[in-house]
Amino acid sequence: MFSSFGSAMFGGGAFAPPINNKFEDYFRCYPVTMMPDNIRKDDANYGGKIFLPSSALNKLTMLHIRYPMLFELNNEAKGITTHSGVLEFVAEEGRAYIPQWMMSTLQLNPGGLLKIGNCDLPLGNFVKIEPQSVDFLDISDPKAVLENVLRKFSTLTVNDIIEINYNDSIYGIKVLEAKPDSLSKGICVVETDLETDFAPPVGYVEPEYTPKSSKPASSIDPSKYNRGAGAATMAKSINYANLVAEASSEDGFKGSGQKLSGKPTETVSKNYSIEDLDPNAPPTVLNLPENQLFFGFPVVPPVLEESSEQKQTENNVFTGSGQSLRQSKKRKDTNTSHPSLKNHSRSPDYIEID
Repeated sequence: MFSSFGSAMFGGGAFAPPINNKFEDYFRCYPVTMMPDNIRKDDANYGGKIFLPSSALNKLTMLHIRYPMLFELNNEAKGITTHSGVLEFVAEEGRAYIPQWMMSTLQLNPGGLLKIGNCDLPLGNFVKIEPQSVDFLDISDPKAVLENVLRKFSTLTVNDIIEINYNDSIYGIKVLEAKPDSLSKGICVVETDLETDFAPPVGYVEPEYTPKSSKPASSIDPSKYNRGAGAATMAKSINYANLVAEASSEDGFKGSGQKLSGKPTETVSKNYSIEDLDPNAPPTVLNLPENQLFFGFPVVPPVLEESSEQKQTENNVFTGSGQSLRQSKKRKDTNTSHPSLKNHSRSPDYIEID
């Protein structure tokens, strides 16, 4: 009895929770770059959050809208819808500031009328994106870059082309697919594990695979690179054999001859090869044209083969005649100048001297 009386007496209907807790309002939208200098944040132009006036915060608080506050942006004139979060409530009354890519997605001009209302979106677990330029492939670690960029986003909507700023370069990325599926075609990316898949960038052409022709490995004879066996490619290109042969020629007369009849003599030129050169000839001066170098012949050391005598000597190390360290007691005196003492009488015991 008293409860009904109190409610009627003190206007209990005014304290009852509202039946409709839906926030909806119309705002004049402008890009973030047109915000006043004291509140402008240029990095917000490459994110997924908007700026609303403080009156919108009061209404949202009264409606007990829970965090994260997600909004549906609807351009009723074009029938285009997207989603976003809110960054701050610092805009002027009746205005909303949104990133430039949202203006392009919604096909809005600065000052256009936009309907903004709160919404609930499922937590996303998968998104497939498509870079709009092949320049995106220049990024060394695109997944790490995208993970850092998505911190500025609260929602992702299918068919939106978002913009990110990395190393002073702007990259456009289109959302091709988002899961779980919903009627709004949007997902929430706040405090969730999001799996990302990349589609080939727009304009990317898969390089054609051309198998290399397999050539049989040719056996190379190292003896061809020796001076006496043949000429290397560089030696042939400078005609090394003729240069050395002309320089080492012992012919004292270097001029041209003439016949008694007055007719010129026929000069017989001979083409020398490396085999014709004397390996023991003294070194000569090698005059080459400008900008041409000669590094000589590759030296291949000869392989020394062990002779059969050396092998036999190595195998029989301790063979041969020996010699005893004890010498014979018999002395062999080959000197014949001294007379032999054999068959001589014994020396006398004493000698008498007159």
